[in-house]
Order: sequence, then C-alpha cells, then structure tokens
Amino acid sequence: MAEPKDLLQNVETALAKAELMAALSDATRARLAKQGVPCTVETGKLLFAKGDKGDALYVLLEGEVEVRTSTEGGKDVRIASLKPPALIGEMAVLDGGVRSADIAAIRKSRFLRIHRDQAIAALESEPKALLKLISEMSRRLRHADAALEDAHTLDLGGRLALRLLEEAGDATAVTLTQTEIARRIGASREKVNRKLHEWVDEGWISMGRSGIKLVARDKLKALIKDSRAG
Repeated sequence: MAEPKDLLQNVETALAKAELMAALSDATRARLAKQGVPCTVETGKLLFAKGDKGDALYVLLEGEVEVRTSTEGGKDVRIASLKPPALIGEMAVLDGGVRSADIAAIRKSRFLRIHRDQAIAALESEPKALLKLISEMSRRLRHADAALEDAHTLDLGGRLALRLLEEAGDATAVTLTQTEIARRIGASREKVNRKLHEWVDEGWISMGRSGIKLVARDKLKALIKDSRAG
C-alpha cells in the first residue's frame, strides 16, 4: 500500500492528465489533491445513482467505470465507459443539481472525491479551467449523441465491430468476455458468439485465451461504414 506522500503524488499526476485539471496551475492541482478524499468502489457497485445529489466531482485514478441509465422497462442502457484519468460528475460542479446517470464500476476502481465547493473555488481562481470544463462537457455530449445514433442505426455486426475497435484502441486484442461485449452493445451472448465465429472463419479476428485479436481492422471499419450507409 502506498505511503501518503506517494499517494498524493499519484493523485497529482492523475489530475495533471485529466482534461479539466490540466488547465489548472500546479499549485491549484496540489491544493485539490490534498483537499480531495480517496474512495474505492468494488466491481459492479455504484459510485452514484441517477437522481443522487451532485455535491462532488470525482477523478478516476484506477479501474474503469460505466455511464448508464435505465429505460422505463428497467433495462440498463450503456452510454459510455471511462478510464483513468477521467473526470466524473462535472455537471455537479456547475449547477449542483442531481446526477443524470448511474456510474458503475466495471472493475474495482479508485477515485479522488473533490467537494463541489472546493472545485468551484479552484475554477473561480482560474477562469481558463472553467472554459476547459465547458469544452470537455460539450465533447462528451457529442460523443453521447453519436453513441445513441449508432445504437439506433447500426446493425449487430456494425455495433460489434465498433465496440471491438473502440475497446482495443491501439492494442491488438480485446480482453472483455463475450457476455460483457453483448451487454455493452445490447445483444444476446449467443448472437455475439455466432457473429464472432463468422469473423474467425473470414479471417478478420482470432480468439484465444488472450482474448479477441483483431486481425483485419480494415474489414471491421468497412463493415461499420456499410452498416451506417444502409
């Protein structure tokens, strides 16, 4: 377990990488790191729920979380996933209103909780950071709009290909289970499994203990394009 000084340095490093906090001065980030309170959320548990009071901003230090909401029928709808050093709950910094979505830990995750009053004081002292916050929130809104559009316009193959490419990023493989992939794209595991094996036969991907390896990214990208065009 890290000593307090080491933990503080880790927090400051994470803050420096976060979109909003990178716009703050070193001195202000150091002050927020000292004021913030570390917390941990176990896999599958909520950091907060839709409708909860928005009284704090969180910096994700380790792990991964999912932004989600629910339909009237009670079905969970995944909006996005966030990885370190993501900022969570920015809207609460601006208006102090209630949470607009659930935040659930996909895996055990560590956070720094910064009270709204402390974040507001930092932003008031450095207006450029406030503009950065607005820019980041706008980017996320555009991303959420695009994700919702894809959910309604892409077929199963398009959604699956998009998810694999996004999860892999610059890596060559995706380590998510088929059950988790199916949940993230709103499909059954059986349909996902069937489609993956079709792509194995086509030579687009391979599957093994290390996960799903993307062999022909160009084919997956073309499939997404065709799905959108259709």
